[in-house]
Amino acid sequence: MFRRVVHSLLFLSTAVAVSIDACPGYNASNVVSTSSRLTADLNLAGDACNLYSRDAHYLKLLVEMQTDSRLHVKIYDEVLEVYQIPSSFLEVPSGGNSTQDSSDLSFSYTSYPFSFSVQRKSTGDTIFNSSGSNLVFESQYVRLRTQLPDDPYIYGLGEDSDRFRRETKNYTRTLWNMGNPGLPNHENLYGSHPFYLEMRNGQAHGVFLWNSNGMDIKIDQDTNGQYLEYNINGGVLDFYFVSGPQPADVSRQYANIIGTPTAQSYWTYGFHQCRYGYQDVMEVAEVVYNYSIAGIPLETMWTDIDYMDLRRTWTLDPDRFPLEKMQELVTYLHDHQQQYILMVDPPVSLNDSASWENAVQLDVLMKNSSGETFVGGMWPGPVGYVDWFHPNAQSFWSGQIASFFDDDNGVGVDGVWIDMNEPANFCAPCSNPYSETAPTPPDVRTSWEPLPGFPADFQPPSSSFTEKRDAQGNSTGLPGRDLDNPPYKIQAKYGTLWGWTVWPSAPNYGGYEQYDIHNLYASGMISHTRKGLLDRRPDERPFIISRSTFSGDGAQSGHWTGDNDSKWSHYLLSIVQHQEFASIFQMPMVGSDVCGFNQDTHVNLCARWAMLGAWYPFYRNHNANNAVAQEFYLWPLVTEAAKKAISTRFALLDYFYTAFYQQTVDGSPSTIIPLFFQYPNDTNTLDISYQFFYGPSILVSPVTIEDATNVTIYLPEDTFYDYWSGQRIIGNGTNITLTDIGHTDIPVHIRGGSILPLRTDADTVNTTAALRNKNFTLLIAPDNSGRAAGYLHLDDGKSLNSTSSDINFSYENGSLALGGTFGYSTDLQVISAKVLGDGSGATFNLTKSLNKPWVVNI
Repeated sequence: MFRRVVHSLLFLSTAVAVSIDACPGYNASNVVSTSSRLTADLNLAGDACNLYSRDAHYLKLLVEMQTDSRLHVKIYDEVLEVYQIPSSFLEVPSGGNSTQDSSDLSFSYTSYPFSFSVQRKSTGDTIFNSSGSNLVFESQYVRLRTQLPDDPYIYGLGEDSDRFRRETKNYTRTLWNMGNPGLPNHENLYGSHPFYLEMRNGQAHGVFLWNSNGMDIKIDQDTNGQYLEYNINGGVLDFYFVSGPQPADVSRQYANIIGTPTAQSYWTYGFHQCRYGYQDVMEVAEVVYNYSIAGIPLETMWTDIDYMDLRRTWTLDPDRFPLEKMQELVTYLHDHQQQYILMVDPPVSLNDSASWENAVQLDVLMKNSSGETFVGGMWPGPVGYVDWFHPNAQSFWSGQIASFFDDDNGVGVDGVWIDMNEPANFCAPCSNPYSETAPTPPDVRTSWEPLPGFPADFQPPSSSFTEKRDAQGNSTGLPGRDLDNPPYKIQAKYGTLWGWTVWPSAPNYGGYEQYDIHNLYASGMISHTRKGLLDRRPDERPFIISRSTFSGDGAQSGHWTGDNDSKWSHYLLSIVQHQEFASIFQMPMVGSDVCGFNQDTHVNLCARWAMLGAWYPFYRNHNANNAVAQEFYLWPLVTEAAKKAISTRFALLDYFYTAFYQQTVDGSPSTIIPLFFQYPNDTNTLDISYQFFYGPSILVSPVTIEDATNVTIYLPEDTFYDYWSGQRIIGNGTNITLTDIGHTDIPVHIRGGSILPLRTDADTVNTTAALRNKNFTLLIAPDNSGRAAGYLHLDDGKSLNSTSSDINFSYENGSLALGGTFGYSTDLQVISAKVLGDGSGATFNLTKSLNKPWVVNI
């Protein structure tokens, strides 16, 4: 049964509490419990606190045992006026088929004042416990605290540029999407992912708060011990707890809530080149040519906003990027089995009559509180913003994509890069987008007093926050809130919610306010862009890279980590960010600007970063217009590093393509993996930030000190093989120092027990299309018992519904076997196998099919 702990009832005698700790909390009553579900009423336990806004008087509690490893706990207002993320955005799980007896998670509660805790039954651990402070649920402020063990190991809660493991003292992670160039520490960045994974005694659990409002998540200590505390600008408390117990289990369980990552085409794993500041289409073509002359395989060329006419989305500069020349460039790239991608920003320029009139006619632009089109400022000057909640938004956006990117009459791109979609607003804020000043928005009334002498129906509307009502709302948001300047100030950059973005008071279609859905703006752009690309090419996997993201966006898009700097600390930061997005946030198509975006890079940094970037899922060189050019061919050392890096990446591309595919199937964190995911019982791995697994079998250990030629790495207790030499190394859970690591080298080790399918002659091809014609060789790295296994997924690399083969390799006692399913017919073969041992290993020639099972002795 759900456990009830009864304490004495606490009421406060004062109308306004002097501090948050004096707020009365809530009492639980009318509890109804079944084997899989609990509901209760939560009524304010004393006089209203009204610390930042109006206290809710009547709440509801819902507890669901959804699966044996997932528990849902939701606290919401009785009549459904408080904003909740709409199911049209993402339908998270409800109901369930687990029971209190079968679930590994149990729920217990205290009635007076209400608190709750969640336990993992298999270990007895309490993974969440809110009894340390009373629940505060106001119209514009919600607080809930959970107790933690001392010095906890918490990961997630991004996007940020802080340590991989969350700090445990005086730490605040603010979630409020905004463009923040330079990626400063301890500030809110482009995305919001309110999910964390915690490690305790070799086991993991996860906590997901399904809330898109701005929030401060504080991790700190006080006299009562360690805690994590949510301080939210509104919305409801909608928690999903997952029990693990392994970190990989937590990732899969989180994916079961928000969706597994979307599949990507084979070509997207090639090398990409971009720069903000290419002068014209001829310079773009020159870069393509120079990569070819240098012998550096270039898969995809990108163009930033430079191509636009006066920086207006959906336009081409007629002099610098004329349509006919753009089409010639695309034709050249496609003829050479390469791709092309353009950036698209969300605003519609008021000065672009065709797009503006189309948007106005369809009524898809966001309004301001007076009902007029909200006009902000961005690259082209005055702009409007698409309201993604409007039913005509998809028609407008798909139409723009179909027309501008038409393969015959437009620019036939192969994917879309979406930027500035927090959304950015340089007019921060201003009532006149042409004004150089930025007046503060007017105060909004947050409370009313009765008006003597006026009719009763002229009085302010009542709310479930103050009295019981029978009618129910639609969870779009409470009236009467100060949306632009809420009384509780989250620690957002610029100190406001409206800094460099659309005003929070701007209403959206359906009764929603930007205040509540701001963090979902990019998600709307992602989903509408994906649908537009599918309308254009129905059977091709859409490729989207977005700057801003929210939980669940990995199911439709990839992400690049924004405007980093050309400095060593951001080289290191990128390693952390890739582990977070790939293994924790379920967004594995992720990359950082190689060699850095802002500031001038230099040859040694760029060479190191070219080597590291080859182990990113999304591998792109990109930098700013006011920095020195950094195309890989500009320095001989970087050219050498890039050639080696891309050749290695190509050889391993099907290994990684297979690993990525596995994550799209069930959410397994199989792409960029932290060490503690692979070795959860090894406490030494919990604080390792700069080593990671590339797929399940390859340990990458980059140089971590600028201009050094040595690195100290950790090898857990396991068998490893140096990827470059084949030398066998027995890890014993200690650090080892590697020396003489040149700028065209990077330490890589194969985990014992692995079979890697490698493409042959990967250094002889310039594109992934040519690579797909190469046969396979198997690199066998036995474990300490002499066994090894591997996996290969084959399909056409592009179609949404391609036939596929899922091939398993196994090796033991000299016997190599292939089995699996064989839906994808291919003429390619396994032509050799190499078994690693104490030396470099022996190579055996084979001529074996990938269309049927076989066994050979080698």
